[in-house]
Amino acid sequence: MEVDAESSIKCEKDEQSKAIMVILVGAPGSGKSTFCDLVMEASTRPWVRICQDSIGAGKAGTKTQCLTAAAAALKDGKSVFIDRCNLDMEQRANFMKLGSPQVDMHALVLDLPAKLCISRSVKRTGHEGNLQGGKAAAVVNRMLQKKELPKLSEGFSRITFCQNENDVQGAISIYSALGPMDSLPSGCFGQKNPDTKIQLGIMKFLKKVNTPVNTASRENSSKDSVTTDFVKDNDSGFKGPEDASGTAGKVKEHEDLAVGSVNCDSSFGNIPTLAFPSISTADFQFDLEKASDIIVEKVEEFVTKLGNARLVLVDLSRESKILALVRAKARWKNINSDKFLTFVGNITRLYSEGGLRCNVIANAANWRLKPGGGGVNAAVYSAAGPDLDVATKERARSLSPGKALVVPLPSTSPLFIREGVTHVIHVLGPNMNPQRPNFLNNDYMKGCKILREAYTSVFDGFASIISFQEPQHKDTTERHGSALSESPLDCQISCMNQYSNADQKVKREGIYESERNKKCKGLQEECGSEATGATDIKENTSSGKKNESKPAAWGSWAQALYRIAMQPEKHKDTVLEISDDIVLLNDLYPKAKKHLLVLARCNGLDQLADVRKEHLELLRTMHAVGLKWAEKYLSEDKTLVFRLGYHSCPSMRQLHLHVISQDFNSEYLRNKKHWNSFNSPFFRDSVDVMEEIDKHGQVTLEDDRLLTMELRCHRCRSAHPNIPRLKSHIAQCQAPFPAPLLQNGRLVLVLEKDGTAQ
Repeated sequence: MEVDAESSIKCEKDEQSKAIMVILVGAPGSGKSTFCDLVMEASTRPWVRICQDSIGAGKAGTKTQCLTAAAAALKDGKSVFIDRCNLDMEQRANFMKLGSPQVDMHALVLDLPAKLCISRSVKRTGHEGNLQGGKAAAVVNRMLQKKELPKLSEGFSRITFCQNENDVQGAISIYSALGPMDSLPSGCFGQKNPDTKIQLGIMKFLKKVNTPVNTASRENSSKDSVTTDFVKDNDSGFKGPEDASGTAGKVKEHEDLAVGSVNCDSSFGNIPTLAFPSISTADFQFDLEKASDIIVEKVEEFVTKLGNARLVLVDLSRESKILALVRAKARWKNINSDKFLTFVGNITRLYSEGGLRCNVIANAANWRLKPGGGGVNAAVYSAAGPDLDVATKERARSLSPGKALVVPLPSTSPLFIREGVTHVIHVLGPNMNPQRPNFLNNDYMKGCKILREAYTSVFDGFASIISFQEPQHKDTTERHGSALSESPLDCQISCMNQYSNADQKVKREGIYESERNKKCKGLQEECGSEATGATDIKENTSSGKKNESKPAAWGSWAQALYRIAMQPEKHKDTVLEISDDIVLLNDLYPKAKKHLLVLARCNGLDQLADVRKEHLELLRTMHAVGLKWAEKYLSEDKTLVFRLGYHSCPSMRQLHLHVISQDFNSEYLRNKKHWNSFNSPFFRDSVDVMEEIDKHGQVTLEDDRLLTMELRCHRCRSAHPNIPRLKSHIAQCQAPFPAPLLQNGRLVLVLEKDGTAQ
């Protein structure tokens, strides 16, 4: 039985909280153990993983042992993963008996292609159950022939089906986000069956609508907010927002709720339009009165700056309280209804179902910038397809509250093709929900500040997009004549041509913060790794290719090392050594007992890709300083071993050399990418970098896909399922380092009298 770090603290029982038992269903190689590891690593809920392959003190055990361990964990108030194949009802039956009113029974079905499962099983090494190599294929084939998918009638309250890697990632996001007090909706999710229920959080954005009714004239529609009327939801499990009250009062159906449509061949179709949801008022539980005040305040500020562009606040429900509040306050402020309107509809189908063409939509994202969850985020990612996820990851892996990220949508995305959406702006608002990350503990002074920053960031991003699009639009109009004569196909082609250059601009600009001049390049690493909770290292290069230096924009958090290198005198409490060429300091979030950074004091030398032959002497100086300090620590502790090197693609600006001890004993080393960034070819040894620069004038940078490799001990190369298991192993491992590391001075260590490593 394997328990994550959080589980060591006994969970106090609460009448309102329920434990969850998740019975994983899948063939060998479907990724059951990996799923558990990733969720347990990220979740705040106390989880216990019960695996029959290791239940007997690290060795294979019995089903009875699994049942006993599961019952004990549930009794302690912990949630449980049953990591067995569980491919038929009989195998699941005994575990189902552990269900009770205090325990939600879930099934997670990893129904991945047989070919993929067999390939994984054959290739893997060090498997807990020793199911690997040639024999694995026959076992997987035999087990899949007897597969019996779970049903709600077995006693499950929730069944999630995953048919591909995207489905699996979505399920990981859902379970990782569960706090100790959270629960999930009941039903079947993800099954490829037209009768299957849809997750409530997503269902709200996938309802069908009545055919929109054309308004008589644009004059009428411009005076009233344009909306779309949805069919009422018959699902008793769904509760709509409360009726608007307070400032907004009662809103009559014929006032500001006129059902209308805006077509591509109307003058509305050519106006740059941003559709955005109310930020933080749903899952983050921000006060609606305060939120509506801020929306109207920011809209009033920006409508005069946007030229002929317009802003559209969107909500799914006609009874939306936030729409009613904002409408009333906007009317009282006399905000131009041609520039700002509210719209009832699905934000991902505004044109196809409501006739409103919006070239930019804002997404209420999570801080990890990942698909899944529920509400707007799930709907946007689902509608845009995998193209949006890929495009987002090219720009960032996390987002801070109050900040926004502009992502050009590839022309292959269904959202681009069907709706004409060219950009998605991810935004993260303040959180007043104690069950979600970055909880502000009802500090509305700080919350209102962050919410203002969030809307400013979104509107700034939109302003930048349209400022580049307007010249393109003018040229397009001159070529095609009045847009009134364009067919829908012509309109779509025009949009694709019109926004291609804007995409390139946004690619350069990246993340928009409340200050327009702030730009973000990648993810947190050394000094900034905890700034927004992100731990990934940015994706950028191709494997084994010479990386040419390209102009890049760095976020303010990523400038920390640059500021220290350029003005070390302002950071005397931080730095250990200063010279004309270098600055030396401890890593703020060290990944080992000793972890130093040697910064180059050369302006414009941001990363390894910028290094050329004229920088060779500087590299030698940096190496010499790192070596001097490594030897200093070795004189104090002869058991230490050091390695000096660079990350192929850093996420902190300013070239810096890592001087890191090889014990990797640190609370800040938390995930696979942390480990592999120092223990895969992604980490370039300093001696090799200097040699390549001397011979070729530039260095080969490795693919950051290496960061997702399996976890292997850096000494004996044994494989391990998760970071806690790996750390436990390396603390005891006495195997010699691999021969390549012992050559060419790649490791700095004290040698025995016979010349061998200690």
